Amino acid sequence: TVYVGGGTPSMLGAGGISRLLGGILALLPAPPLELTVEANPESCGRDFLEACRSAGVTRVSLGIQTFHAPSRRLVRRVGEPLPEGLAPAAELFPGGLSVDLISGLPLQDEAALLRDIEGALSLSPAHVSLYALTVEEDTPLADRRDSLPEPEEADRLWILGRDRLEAAGYAQYEVSNFALPGGESRHNMRYWRMENWLALGPAASSTLIDDETGTARRYTVKADTASWLDRDAGEGPPLDTEALDRLTLMKETLLMGFRTGEGPGAALFKRRFRRNLEEVLGRTLGRWRQRGLLRGDRPALNRAGLLFLDRFLLDAFEELEALRPC
Repeated sequence: TVYVGGGTPSMLGAGGISRLLGGILALLPAPPLELTVEANPESCGRDFLEACRSAGVTRVSLGIQTFHAPSRRLVRRVGEPLPEGLAPAAELFPGGLSVDLISGLPLQDEAALLRDIEGALSLSPAHVSLYALTVEEDTPLADRRDSLPEPEEADRLWILGRDRLEAAGYAQYEVSNFALPGGESRHNMRYWRMENWLALGPAASSTLIDDETGTARRYTVKADTASWLDRDAGEGPPLDTEALDRLTLMKETLLMGFRTGEGPGAALFKRRFRRNLEEVLGRTLGRWRQRGLLRGDRPALNRAGLLFLDRFLLDAFEELEALRPC
């Protein structure tokens, strides 16, 4: 799989994205099973989308976030989603369109969120991401908390959105991601399963896992565009390297895996760590199973349990720390 995103690839225009994708694909022994390009609906039009399709893109992810103009202004989204970007995306990528929405935005109420979801569904996407807004400290939005829904209302809005998507046939296969059958993101599943990935570009982070030792190495390109551009020919990018020991990788495997409806995968966990999930998390799994928050067919949180993912992970990590499975 190949994923071109983070930042705004649609700002490259048709010519720029064609050159970028041509260079990437020339390095690969065969066309990828899934090739995704992110696009901002304020900056992409038919020419960009046609260039993507011609280059072999199978999936376009539109960062709509919201159609609600007052909310867009407060989160500094410039411009409105362009009909000339939305309609061609639905037309050119049937079965390969994903849209991103956010709940809990400033000035957003139940009616506004449902309008956002209906607007997204009108494009017949195969995939919808519904993220709950997270406000970072020392940001402009942190100074406008008076415009944000109260935490309980924000939670209610997200659940309302989840229920509407499920009623429309979209299954929640990850905490914030919903898909029609077959519409799941193969690329993102690699992250959630903690499989190997290679990332390129300033600030990009790769993870290479050694299943024999249950450890990994992470390589992060420094967030310095000037150094990236000024390298001599053949010189590698400036990197920070991090070693992930057995316990750290085990935690990350659980952290990512329990985000999904299928869980971290008992077979993968056993192969990588030579331990069964039930062996290292028996107490936590037992308690959450008694509460009715685990699936009955595998060690994974069910629909209700996913709402309490953070609490579950605290319990799981506390048990791991006591076990120290190094």
